[in-house]
Amino acid sequence: MRSQEARLHDILEAIERIEKYAAQGRDAFEQDELIQVWLLYHLQVLGEAVNALAPHLQARYPELPWGQIIGMRNILVHQYFGIDHDAVWSAVERDLPDLKQQVQVILSTWCDEVQR
Repeated sequence: MRSQEARLHDILEAIERIEKYAAQGRDAFEQDELIQVWLLYHLQVLGEAVNALAPHLQARYPELPWGQIIGMRNILVHQYFGIDHDAVWSAVERDLPDLKQQVQVILSTWCDEVQR
């Protein structure tokens, strides 16, 4: 079983992989099927990592939209043909930078506490 710290690193890695191609912009996302698949896949990975976080860790940081992240993962996996690309791009552009920063803070504070 992967540790909570490893799951948090999985979240950051997924975000960084998304950023790699999201940096090309919305037009590239709309026009390039490979970029779409790349972003959608890594959003699924991110959602899986969040879903695997312990409830007590999620409860300690209630300001993060854990449920919404898991919900998006479920939509991406189970309702593939109904995916709203506008909503996906909005999440990538608007939500991921803040999530990345907050997960980095969690890693630097919570994981330090666990190791003590």
